[in-house]
Amino acid sequence: MEIPFSHVLLFFVVLVSSHNPRSNLFCYADPTDGFTEVPLTEANFELQKPYDIPLDERYSFVDGVRRLWVYADDKPHDPSSHTQPRTEVRIKGLDYSSGVWQFEGHGFVPNGTSGATIAQIYGAAHGATTIILRIYDGDMRYYNGNLIATGLYDRWFRLNIIHDVDGGKVTVFLDGNQVFQAADKGRGDLYFKCGVYAAPTNISYYMESRWRDIKIYKK
Repeated sequence: MEIPFSHVLLFFVVLVSSHNPRSNLFCYADPTDGFTEVPLTEANFELQKPYDIPLDERYSFVDGVRRLWVYADDKPHDPSSHTQPRTEVRIKGLDYSSGVWQFEGHGFVPNGTSGATIAQIYGAAHGATTIILRIYDGDMRYYNGNLIATGLYDRWFRLNIIHDVDGGKVTVFLDGNQVFQAADKGRGDLYFKCGVYAAPTNISYYMESRWRDIKIYKK
């Protein structure tokens, strides 16, 4: 009996997809498609940490993993600052005010960290930040509002944040899937940050996040 070609093709598609979860011959698109990666060196990774604590007591970089942690009663990053405690990477030398830019990083948040901003775009025409992604009890929220994702404790996840400045929008992807989009807050001197930055209220005493494979892209 002759098997129709269409049946053979369908079998091939199912077989390929079952062996590669990322294979979707019809609609799969990676958030970095169409972007150009911007080369980074260690000079692009500026560390902000409590001003009175040595860096190695709040940060480590081992085997490609950046581990950042802070305590609720730590001092701010500058003696003149009245902000909450933080240990963050600030992407330096790549500030932007137009175009389309993207942050990518693989993040990890240990169980117990809560009320901590783990990634943000600093700068805006209205307010201090364009977007803040904060962890509360293992869930990711837009500032302390919109629920973006759940169940992020104790696992690596891939985070992509795309800021279309000219289009006035910011889009968030987790593990390659779009999970959130919002209007931005206007042009400014903009840059990406990741790590841990305590929220104003409802925070755990200890906060930590880990990052690897941090990349910046642009169009």
